[in-house]
Amino acid sequence: MFIDTFILAFRQIRRNLLRAFLTMLGVIIGVLSVIVMIAIGNGVKENIQNQIKSLGSNIIMVHTARGFGSGGTMLKRNFSQNEVAILKRNLGIVRAVAPVASNEALVRYGGKNAQVQINGVDKDYLIATMWKISVGREINEREYEAGVRVCLIGTSVVSELFDKQNPLGAQIRIKDSICEVVGVLESKGQGGMGNDQDNVILIPLKTYSKFVFGATSTFFISRIMVSLEDGVDSTMGAARLREIMLQIRPPQEGQRERFEIWDTKEMARTMEETTKTMTLFLGSIAGVSLVVGGIGIMNIMLVSVTERTREIGTRLAIGALESEVLMQFLVESVVISMLGGLIGIFLGFFAALFASFKMGIPFVFDWWVALGAFGVSALIGIVFGYLPAKKASMQDPIKALRYE
Repeated sequence: MFIDTFILAFRQIRRNLLRAFLTMLGVIIGVLSVIVMIAIGNGVKENIQNQIKSLGSNIIMVHTARGFGSGGTMLKRNFSQNEVAILKRNLGIVRAVAPVASNEALVRYGGKNAQVQINGVDKDYLIATMWKISVGREINEREYEAGVRVCLIGTSVVSELFDKQNPLGAQIRIKDSICEVVGVLESKGQGGMGNDQDNVILIPLKTYSKFVFGATSTFFISRIMVSLEDGVDSTMGAARLREIMLQIRPPQEGQRERFEIWDTKEMARTMEETTKTMTLFLGSIAGVSLVVGGIGIMNIMLVSVTERTREIGTRLAIGALESEVLMQFLVESVVISMLGGLIGIFLGFFAALFASFKMGIPFVFDWWVALGAFGVSALIGIVFGYLPAKKASMQDPIKALRYE
C-alpha cells in the first residue's frame, strides 16, 4: 500500500510538472543557499588554517609598536640586532628566533624587472618558517656572517624574471646591488592578507643592511619571528616573550608598550571562531528560505485539495480510510519537498565549487550538511503538508461528491 501511495504521488506530480517545480523552488533555493554558505565558510576556515601554517610551526611574531611624536608625526622604532641577541640568550623555550628586515625594491634581470619584497634574514628564518628549497641550496652560515651577496628567490620571481631559464647562478640586480641566486624557495601561495608569499627574495641580514638598503641605524629589523619548541603552549610562550621584551624595551612612564606580540595560534583560533559564527549566521539566514519554501508547499497542497475534492469524495465513498487519504496527500507533499532537496544539493555542489574557485579558497563540501539539508527538506514536507492532508482526510464524502 505504501508503494502504491508513492506511485500515485509521482503520477500526480507528473500531471502538473510546472506547478510542482514552482512549488519545489523555495526548497531548492533554501537547500542550495545553506550548502553554498556552509561550503564557503568551511573553505575560508581551511584557507585561514593553511595561511597560518605557512608562517611556520608554533610561531609568535614580535612587531614594533607605532606611536606619535611631537607635531603628530608617526614614530616607529625598529629592532636592533643587539636586542635580537638578548632575546635569543634569554628565551630558552624556542626552536628559532628569526629577525626579519623587509622592504620592497625593483629587481632587474636581463631586460625584465619586477617589484619584489626583499627580506633580510639570518640562518634561523628557514627553520622558523619551515620553508624548504625546491632547487639549489640554502645560504650557508659563512655567507650569513660575512654578508655575502647571495639570495634565495620565490617562484613568482622566477616566473617574472626568468621564464623557463634556470635561475641558479644568475646575477640579479636589487636596487643598485648585484646578488647571485643560489636557490629557489618552495611555493607557499597566497598569504593571510591576500599577498603573494612567493614574490620574495631572501638575502643575508648583513647584505641587506650594508649593500642593498644601506641602513644608517642599527635599528633596521622590522619584526622578529619566534618559533617555539614542540609542546610549548603558545600562550605561555607569548607571556614569557613579553616579560623579556619589557626588560629589553621598558615602556616610558604613562606610555604603552613599544612592541606588539602576535600569537599566530591565538589569531587562528579567533579567526576560526569568527568564521564559524558568520557561517552559522549566514546558514541560518539561508535556512529561512526553507521555511518560505515549506509555506509555498502548504499553499499549493491546499489548492490541490480544493481542486481534487470530488476525487477525495469518490475515494472515501468507495471505502478508503481517512488515514489512507491523509497519507496520500502527505506523501505528495514529502515527495515534492524531497525532490526539491535533491535538486538543491545537486545545484549547491556546483554553485559552491564555482564560488570557491572565484574566491580563491579551498573547495570543502560537507556531505553531512548536504544530508542534513535533505533531511530538513523531508521534514518541511511533513510539517507543512500535514494541514492540507488532514483537511483532505476530514472531507464529508457526500458534500465532496456534490462539489463543483
